[in-house]
Amino acid sequence: MKVADAVPEFADAFGFEEFNRMQREALPAILERDDNIVAAAPTASGKTALAELAICETLREDGTALFVAPMRALTNEKESEWERFEELGYSVYVVTGERDLNPRRAERADILVMTPEKADSATRKHESARYGFIADVDCCVIDEVHLLDSEKRGAVLEVTISRLRRICDPRVVALSATMPNVGDVAEWLDAPPKTTFQFGDEYRPVDLETGVKTYTHGENGFADKYRRLYRALDLAEPHIREDGQSLVFVSSRQDTVMAAKKARDELAERDVPMGARGDYDFHTEAKELNNETLRHSVPDGVAFHHAGLSKFDRDKVEAWFKEGKIQLLFSTSTLAWGVNLPARCVVIRDTKHHDPLEGDVDISPLDVLQMLGRAGRPGYDDVGYGWVVCDRSDADKYRALLRDGKEIESRLAAEVESHLNAEIALGTITGLDDVMDWLETTFYYVRAKSKPDEYDFEGIRDRVRDTLNSLVDKGFVETDDSLGVEATTLGRLTSKYYLRLETAERFKRLADRDDVDEAGVLRTVAAAAEFDSVSARASETDAVDRVLSDTSTDLEDGHRKVYAILRAAVRGKTPSDLRSDAWVIRQNALRLLAALREFLDDFAGARAANLARRVEARVEHGVPAEAAGLTAVDGIGSSRAENLAAGGLTSPAALVAGGASELAAAGLSEGVAERVLKQAKRLPRAEVEWADFPDSIGVGENDVRELTVRNRGGGARAGIRVTANGVEMHEKTLYFSDETTVPVGVFGAAGESEMRYEVEVVYPELPLLPETDARTVSID
Repeated sequence: MKVADAVPEFADAFGFEEFNRMQREALPAILERDDNIVAAAPTASGKTALAELAICETLREDGTALFVAPMRALTNEKESEWERFEELGYSVYVVTGERDLNPRRAERADILVMTPEKADSATRKHESARYGFIADVDCCVIDEVHLLDSEKRGAVLEVTISRLRRICDPRVVALSATMPNVGDVAEWLDAPPKTTFQFGDEYRPVDLETGVKTYTHGENGFADKYRRLYRALDLAEPHIREDGQSLVFVSSRQDTVMAAKKARDELAERDVPMGARGDYDFHTEAKELNNETLRHSVPDGVAFHHAGLSKFDRDKVEAWFKEGKIQLLFSTSTLAWGVNLPARCVVIRDTKHHDPLEGDVDISPLDVLQMLGRAGRPGYDDVGYGWVVCDRSDADKYRALLRDGKEIESRLAAEVESHLNAEIALGTITGLDDVMDWLETTFYYVRAKSKPDEYDFEGIRDRVRDTLNSLVDKGFVETDDSLGVEATTLGRLTSKYYLRLETAERFKRLADRDDVDEAGVLRTVAAAAEFDSVSARASETDAVDRVLSDTSTDLEDGHRKVYAILRAAVRGKTPSDLRSDAWVIRQNALRLLAALREFLDDFAGARAANLARRVEARVEHGVPAEAAGLTAVDGIGSSRAENLAAGGLTSPAALVAGGASELAAAGLSEGVAERVLKQAKRLPRAEVEWADFPDSIGVGENDVRELTVRNRGGGARAGIRVTANGVEMHEKTLYFSDETTVPVGVFGAAGESEMRYEVEVVYPELPLLPETDARTVSID
């Protein structure tokens, strides 16, 4: 069946002219029925075309399609691939982070591309103007729906799809690698038997032979990597000698580079004929690569591929591998989920990887099967070979996986408390009956029916009811006399920031204290449950101790390491021994700091929130406390902020007061100085007018005077506080755009010779230093 015959108006949207056998069998269900669809098929059998067919059918009906891709790297890839739809007059929009979202583009898009996490965020905020577009989705294509079984991300995908179906009930087309229990997924998504497909290995374009190879595990992990590498090269070498290609998966970006270097030297010693050094044009093209190591290794037929390479380098490596100019490619697992780069031989060298937040963890069974599925080049190979290299103690586990496959389980049970809280906070659950209705929309419920003993199906309703009661007891949810349920402020903030419940409780405890300081903020974030799995390596102990030498803490192990990384971050000096995990930990800490700021704003007030915001700025930019406020000015980075602060310019207000001449003296060029001043003027600058405030008052006398606090800059939320001899007299929070008046009681306190009245203005959402002004009244 030709594409032009099936979907003539979309023929140019496909990269081929004729559908294969698997695609032909599924096509009528997609184009001639409205039912939801579940299709499980071997890797490289052409599932992407089914997604594109579903999108075409949606566009033909003037609908909006949502494509849920398993990871961020693939959303960008789809944006590039689907320029073909753009050329046909349809718009494709990849929804990324909150700050980068263009709501107007998203609303006008015909095809939306999102990760499960972004879809989760959008469905949680679907009633807002920014995310209202998600309620207009007519068809949702889930790529790699077997991601449901992922311990980290499966529950997010599960609850997001269930929520999306309640919001707008789109047609759902779920695509998956081969899985034994496709019927459970079909039942969850209400896909009838006629639109549920289980394509077996006979639909693979190339037969696949898989196996497990072991190595002897030593005491040195670094040496073990090389033991596994030599094992992988032994498996790949025969195929390379026969003009085949090999793809070796390793655990990290750095390992792809190191393995490629070592393999290049080793294969040269073995005199394996490979490379294209005689190809002058190829050699010239290789010189254009951005990555120096890649430039040197590519002419020898060895390359590496990971998400950290420039797009130019990745595109070149992919093209040369497809052309056969690269015979051996090292990659991270991203390549297995995305780019279609099959090889005759695939070797998984590393079955474990280091996660900064989880420590050393096994690569998921899903990833293993996905990687091995890349073995075999259609049109070139009759058989593909896939090998897992592992320690002897793990061999039986992987042999069982290769023999029996992997049933898809629900991961919601372990996270049901936080997801139930989120649904209540969203208002999709308002009573006990809703809780049970929600439960029945989950894959968890379907899987429990399928495996009643393993999931304890008889007790599942009681468990969820107990979970609800626990949320009430902990203060996340409140109930009324009519069995209604509603989220408290604690519950809403927990849902908004995707916090673990124990982290939210910890944040609330800090907010209830009277002595919130920088150290307390950093300790509270470092102790968050989100960092429970962080591991501290023996090689990092000395660096952690050095950073924390001037402070005492009861934090231990991984949490202590996180605290050290955060303290080093605010100083702008992270020890080299901690850098490998520091970036990931800092990014997660910044999200938690933003959440803590709002907790403090709601439960402790603007002053504490402003403190947390300044700490957040210091963690992000690595600047001293006095320079934190300068980071609020667009155009001022960490080094510029430090230089300006060293010159006495510590706030946007000081920049404005100093003018271009002061900025020039601090080393800024005329053009930069003008831009910085323009941005600084957009930030708030408070000025207190004391008017007829008295200079003195008699003992025992009382008077009420009114102060005016003016804003000479841009508007912002502000907390205004008045104290007398350090005792708070008046406090209010408002949107501060022009001016506000503050009543102040002036009194002659007995036993005092004078009273010092101080007005403090803080900005809970900006890292600006508190602005203060004071007057002293003598007591006669």
